[in-house]
Amino acid sequence: MNYISTRDKSEKCSGAEAIVRGLAPDGGLYVPESLPRLTEKDFEDLAKEDYPARAARVLSLLLSDYTYEELLDYTTKAYSRFYGDDPCPLVNVDEGVYVLELWHGPTCAFKDMALTMLPHLLSAARKKVGEKNKTLIMVATSGDTGKAALEGFKDVEGTNIIVFYPSKGVSDMQKLQMKTQTGSNVCVCAIEGNFDDTQNAVKNIFADEKINAEIHSLGFNLSSANSINWGRLAPQIAYYISAYCDLIEAGRIKYGDKVNFCVPSGNFGNILAAYYAMQMGVGVNRLICASNVNHVLTDFFKTGTYDINREFHKTISPSMDILISSNLERLLFEVSGRDDKLTAERMKALRTVGKYSVGDKELKTLQSLFSVGYADDEATKDTIAFAMDEFGYLMDTHTAVAYDVYLDYVESTGDETPTVVVSTANAYKFPADVYEAVSGERIDDAFLATEKLNEETGEEIPEPLDGLKERPVRFEEVIDRADIAKKVVEYCRQAAKE
Repeated sequence: MNYISTRDKSEKCSGAEAIVRGLAPDGGLYVPESLPRLTEKDFEDLAKEDYPARAARVLSLLLSDYTYEELLDYTTKAYSRFYGDDPCPLVNVDEGVYVLELWHGPTCAFKDMALTMLPHLLSAARKKVGEKNKTLIMVATSGDTGKAALEGFKDVEGTNIIVFYPSKGVSDMQKLQMKTQTGSNVCVCAIEGNFDDTQNAVKNIFADEKINAEIHSLGFNLSSANSINWGRLAPQIAYYISAYCDLIEAGRIKYGDKVNFCVPSGNFGNILAAYYAMQMGVGVNRLICASNVNHVLTDFFKTGTYDINREFHKTISPSMDILISSNLERLLFEVSGRDDKLTAERMKALRTVGKYSVGDKELKTLQSLFSVGYADDEATKDTIAFAMDEFGYLMDTHTAVAYDVYLDYVESTGDETPTVVVSTANAYKFPADVYEAVSGERIDDAFLATEKLNEETGEEIPEPLDGLKERPVRFEEVIDRADIAKKVVEYCRQAAKE
């Protein structure tokens, strides 16, 4: 299977090449030239398998230059790092409502589902394409991707990784997870600014030929672990297909029945994976895109205009504090009839004037697939308290945004379709806000809040977060966003000497 760029369909490459590059040379994102379609027999077979086998089967359809056997080896190794019997259990919390828990991995966030896999995919891809230089993984993070990428790539041969995060735009637990990261090939640096500032600076480096040439001369080629890399997105498609299989296997639905997926959305990668799963045969009624008060996506799906010229809000769901949702570009490409020139024009407009609009036909298509809504911080906390009181279920702030939007959706539509709410992080990653929601008491110290939350709810503190306070801090540098490129080159120069 070949991959093409959203900005130039003539730019074709293999799956392995797409994973090594991360971003297309024209700045576009890689998408499959065509998507495979699963049959009823495929779903019957998948439903009988465990998660590593399901994921390997799905990935083998999307990455034809990898064999099923090697992919099964990778998925088995990747998901053996998760705690519990199932890497992504589907929990029935209410009648017809299920929570897909994606946070049982080594960093307690959904990014682990892909970022424990990506190092295997990238290492194999480097060999398949004959890559001689080392790969420098460059990541901008709003909290969870950074730690998951660091954990996935630490000490992986042939790679180095540098992560940038907004100094005041992540939770205390997320920040400490990154600052205490182990590994001889890792670097972490905070940025003065928000996530969009950080992400734009990183994207600019990918597009800068002069900087790329300098990095190449030092023995490195750039790649990404953000969801702009197809190697990040493909493993996420697998867990939506798996959730559908779980519902079939449990007798909750029959093949062909439709379900809703409600997804907390920031960079749009997670819900885009659900869209691709639908295109591959998963029965979907509505994709419900849930935002916090940075509701640029909500406004886009309602009006057809994507406009980042607005106030940026810091919220208690910081991984969603994003105004530029990079993966939306892939969806725009699809609903425009795969018009690469139009997609490129829209991305240029976003860079230059901060907005673009889609046509009436495209908007109608989008609105036929997606429902939207958003929740502010108070509604988020109320939903955490509600879920704990009503169901005895503890959720983090991002999952609560999605659940609140789902409740609003049901109230406004009366839709009784079985619904999967996607849970993206363990509640203990945001202990101060979650504890305040369930107790009414505010404790800003993250570690004391963790203890209190444990006492209040009896929910076990996950091993990756337990004892975090005692781990030595390795990375404390904070730089201006204008100095990111300089930092990357300096890091390459230093790493080349080691």
